[in-house]
Amino acid sequence: MSEQLIARLDLSSATLTALATSRNSQRVAYAVKAKEKMLVYVDGKEEKPYDAIIGEPIFSPDSKHVAYVAQVGSKNLVVIDGQDGKLYDGIAAPSLVFSPDSQHVSYAAKHGSSVLVVVDENEDQAYDGIREGTLMFSPDSQHVAYGAQQGDRVFVVVDANEGKGYDDIGAGSLSFSPNSLRVSYVANIGAKQLVVIDNKEEKQYDGIMAGTLIFSSDSRRTAYIARVGQKQFVVVDGKESKQYDGTALGPPIFSSDSNHVAYGAQLGNKWFVVIDDNEEKQWDGVDNIIFSPDNQYVAYSAKSGGKNLVVIDGQEGKLFNGIAAPSLIFSPDSKRVAYMARIRKLFGEKRFVVIDGKEEKQYDDVGDHIFSPNNQKLAYRARLGKKTSVVVNGKEGKFYDGTGIPAFSPDSQHVVYGAQEGNSAFVVVDGKEGKSYDGVLRKENESGIFFSNNHFCYLAMMGIDIYLVEESV
Repeated sequence: MSEQLIARLDLSSATLTALATSRNSQRVAYAVKAKEKMLVYVDGKEEKPYDAIIGEPIFSPDSKHVAYVAQVGSKNLVVIDGQDGKLYDGIAAPSLVFSPDSQHVSYAAKHGSSVLVVVDENEDQAYDGIREGTLMFSPDSQHVAYGAQQGDRVFVVVDANEGKGYDDIGAGSLSFSPNSLRVSYVANIGAKQLVVIDNKEEKQYDGIMAGTLIFSSDSRRTAYIARVGQKQFVVVDGKESKQYDGTALGPPIFSSDSNHVAYGAQLGNKWFVVIDDNEEKQWDGVDNIIFSPDNQYVAYSAKSGGKNLVVIDGQEGKLFNGIAAPSLIFSPDSKRVAYMARIRKLFGEKRFVVIDGKEEKQYDDVGDHIFSPNNQKLAYRARLGKKTSVVVNGKEGKFYDGTGIPAFSPDSQHVVYGAQEGNSAFVVVDGKEGKSYDGVLRKENESGIFFSNNHFCYLAMMGIDIYLVEESV
């Protein structure tokens, strides 16, 4: 094990306002307020003071760059790797984003009464407004898209080229295809909505269900859920499917080879899964629909009366009081299935993992279950009372006041997770506790542990010191 001091968080004369860690768990940036100024420290190195730091610093995907929004007087600017950008009348901190390849930065800035998008310090045309949450890079980092407003017209701008103006565009609907060559979004015309794909309008409907417009993984196909009157139906590649009384929450799903599409539908008070226009058995409800990674199977949870079960390729599993959503997962080789179920007891409810149809031990709660890369192991967190443990292949680890999300090594031979006991925090490797610290830094819903071959690293805090800790397995 090796430790490297990367930051000293001296707050004797300052107040911590924000802290961020890099994706590779090797760097840290934080903002502090000292007297009348605010400043950012990156890996313990003090940067220039400003009147304010807006939001929190962000790291690029490759963890090599840091950016944040700062205030100077009544103006805002973006700071990238310690270099000041141009001053603007305002900058929306949530709009600040790195490209996936970490080579570009964009954000929305206010200039007088107008708003414009800045990409690598190059300004696009100014508009009356930029739609919040729309500014994005394509997956290949070569294109930029966003929603803009001029007067009473809203349109999508791709690489500075304006699309057709509409009354509005659907919130969260703008997206690039996985191959970065196509763009889709939902547009509003009066009381109607339609999908626009590659600047071509599809049919108008009474509504397009929010969050349902998707591309297939090969970028060739599209699907979404539309509404006419009280009826809902899926539109795949511009072709309408059968109309139903309702559809399951969320978008349709494509198989990973893009050849199949599945979704949940309702007729009367019955629900069922539709796979390539073929209706499966009817139930009182359906949820958790997934394709196996090899595209050979479809699995979902179904409700029958007051009970729930999992259906895998038409084979019905055991009935339980509930199936957690979303918890249904296939192993990477598609041969194994796991999910979280619950049953009611006289004095409350118990939850447990079901793997390959076999019930594991019952706990007060379970979660964050993952298969190892070689498909042979399953790990998850389990809670009994106020204590939590990580369970690997049915074997409980030690119970602690808290445990982090487990992570497998690339060769599947080791499982690592953070743990907390009293005032001590440490990393556990195959059941063995590492050195104790005051805290192990991680983002919410992440393990905070980064693997590279047979080595892993994490950020730990001891007193005012933040260390980069590296270990081998």
